Amino acid sequence: MHGAGPTSPRTLTEIVEGIREDFTTISKIRDETLNRSRALIRSCAAGIRAIHRHELESAEQLLAEARAAAVEMVEPLAGYPMLYHAGYTQDALKELVEAHLVLAFVRGDDMPEPASLHVTGATYLRGMSEAATEMRRFVLDLMRRGRVAEAEPYLDSMDEVYSLLTTVDFPDSITDGLRRNTDVLRNVLERTRGDLTMGIRQDQMRQALQIFEARLAHDLGVSAGPEDAAGLAFSEESDDEAD
Repeated sequence: MHGAGPTSPRTLTEIVEGIREDFTTISKIRDETLNRSRALIRSCAAGIRAIHRHELESAEQLLAEARAAAVEMVEPLAGYPMLYHAGYTQDALKELVEAHLVLAFVRGDDMPEPASLHVTGATYLRGMSEAATEMRRFVLDLMRRGRVAEAEPYLDSMDEVYSLLTTVDFPDSITDGLRRNTDVLRNVLERTRGDLTMGIRQDQMRQALQIFEARLAHDLGVSAGPEDAAGLAFSEESDDEAD
């Protein structure tokens, strides 16, 4: 048997035409990925809104849809690493990580692994940072409802994430700008700690005042609310001045 003869070299026109065809394919996949990344971000945002409304079953369903959308976005990129590592792709996957970690923090679930979300380590860490930042909203919501003590675990989660991120000391070219996310989280953590500390002190003062009012009412043999107690105290001061 005779082997196949050598192929004739391609002309420059044929070479350029082949490259153009490759670019056409890449451009089509890029446009599809961009559209899918936008849809994925919307799904993740809807999931986080559901978590804030404490509609956890709805949030779980939305995040399941988001995971499926992430797979649909990532699978065609297996042969195109430049598209997988593109900013819009990684930003969408970062939102996926954030939404899943927020749900895990709120429900006390095990944390999802990067591989299960089809993300790189750098994208996972950036999503983790933003999930911790999102915990501030839970703290403030609980404080507004007068449930200050219930807010402390969320602050603890924020603190834990920040402490872990500070141990990741690598160039931004490796971590994809994680240092900036960590700095943002530090500022949010400090503000949240200050707000919660103030809220705890106010709650303690409120409880101390209630105890004082109850004791004053008991000593005077009357039912004294806040205004009554203040009025009685003013009356006693006036009597003293009159004497």
